[in-house]
Amino acid sequence: MITRDGHIHVLPIHVANKIAAGEVVERPASVVKELLENSIDAGAKLIKVMIEQGGRKSISVSDDGVGMTKDDALLSLERQATSKILDVDDIEKIDTLGFRGEAIPSIASVSRFSMTTRRHDSDEATTLTVNAGVLVKIGVAGSPPGTIIEVKDLFCNVPARRKFLKSVATEESHIRRIVTVHALAHPDIAFTLIVDGREVLRLSPASKIEDRILDLFGGETVEAMLPIRQSETGDIKVFGSIEKPNLTIPTRHDQYVFINGRPATAPAIQYALKEAYPSSLRDIKPAAVLFITLPPTQVDVNVHPTKREVRFRDNGAVKRAVMEAVSSAITFKPTLPKIEEHPKSETREPEFTTPLSYTPRLTTTPTTPSTPTPPSPAPAPVAMEFALDGESTETKPWKWFKYLATTDSGFLLIETDSGLVTVHPIAARERITFEKLLAAESSPSAQALLIPEIIKLSSVDYARIKASLKEIRAMGFQIEEFGDDTFKVDAVPQLIDTLSPRGVLETLANDLADSSARRGDKWREELIAKSVSSSHARAINNLDKKGAESLIEELSACKMPYICPRGKPVMIFTSTRELNRKFNRD
Repeated sequence: MITRDGHIHVLPIHVANKIAAGEVVERPASVVKELLENSIDAGAKLIKVMIEQGGRKSISVSDDGVGMTKDDALLSLERQATSKILDVDDIEKIDTLGFRGEAIPSIASVSRFSMTTRRHDSDEATTLTVNAGVLVKIGVAGSPPGTIIEVKDLFCNVPARRKFLKSVATEESHIRRIVTVHALAHPDIAFTLIVDGREVLRLSPASKIEDRILDLFGGETVEAMLPIRQSETGDIKVFGSIEKPNLTIPTRHDQYVFINGRPATAPAIQYALKEAYPSSLRDIKPAAVLFITLPPTQVDVNVHPTKREVRFRDNGAVKRAVMEAVSSAITFKPTLPKIEEHPKSETREPEFTTPLSYTPRLTTTPTTPSTPTPPSPAPAPVAMEFALDGESTETKPWKWFKYLATTDSGFLLIETDSGLVTVHPIAARERITFEKLLAAESSPSAQALLIPEIIKLSSVDYARIKASLKEIRAMGFQIEEFGDDTFKVDAVPQLIDTLSPRGVLETLANDLADSSARRGDKWREELIAKSVSSSHARAINNLDKKGAESLIEELSACKMPYICPRGKPVMIFTSTRELNRKFNRD
């Protein structure tokens, strides 16, 4: 350590321990992750996780693994102590979840920590207690074979770190995600999760991944997935499940990737998943449970402090293997799930769909072949002046427009006072709905359902929605907890009263997983508005001429008509001057 006098000093052990803990223990979910991985590496077939107050008050992880002797238990508290490597060469061929996951000293240094452990060939268990890094008790006890670790008052001696923890519901959602990830990675292991004394998850061992997906996410998710049969490309094997191409969901965050059994990902995999999907759906992030196995020497699992990301020796080979496996599973035809309606809705027009491959051409009325007739002169543009709600036209994207046509791919073509504009109708509807939702936030207009809808979500999605109930209600939802990962919805925002509340909540839960959106004080409200407006826009019906003109009028009244709430273009403008230049008419 460099001090003001310029001399180098060795850090006190308690300071070094706290710094090391910061690399591994970010939040309660980090503790759960590290302890789960140690249990799995210990050969456990039954793992129980118990938390209180989102892990702030206590975390307990118990397993029926091999357990430890007294000497091993004491050594596990020492820095650089591990059961996973014996020599430096072992780092190149790690096939367990541990190594850097040997985080017990880090966890024990920032909590009130206790361990009870017993090997199967021992008659008694060893118990030890550590308070903020200081070993205070060693003893024996009666306990079944395996290990029980309890972590209480996390960050008790690091108040600055504790201060930055999120709400109980948010921290709980992160823990549920961690348990879900490891349960998917190891369907042969039984998992139980107890939150504040209530059992929220109980998973029996499953013989195949489809059964574990069913137990975690329900039948609807299984129906929406396509199996990826095991595919081999050289030494690389790929298998799992991928979401059917689906036009109604703009982004999904429930992508679970496992590399040699380890929950992790890499840029090469994200690229391959995107490229393997149909080109017209590249903006959609499909749900996936993907397993990739390859020789340990071909992957570096220690490029990230928490092992979230790995590095491959041959990125290209991994990309090709994933793309081939996923492409073979996908039928290149989008699945358009029926948009459910609650009793309030009486009629619904056909859904807006986008062909996956097409030859661009304008929508025309077919005619019977006959003698060719000379083309009629193009009608003069009809000037549609914009003075909506008494506003000046100076802020509008155009002074007038004339709707020309809708392409087979679903784009709207319009002529304006200064050129040609191509409008993406889904993006336009997203922008319109988004601004209406935010404008109505202080006094949202809600549409009561004739029959309240009872919606059971996955454990992870339930926790995400629960953490944001205040903001969701502010958007016009009348929603309350109904027990057992279930919500009761009595009303929805009037703007989306023809949509399925379940579908909206599931999309919303996926969007809430994106913590990168946390900017400013109103990030959550804006994210919810984006998600709800996206659900609405995806259900847009085929637009006739009148509907297209109405959409364009509403778009022109928006404060920011040029981009959708997610920052992507709503329209592409080509000026008359640019057209003349391209036709050499300058």
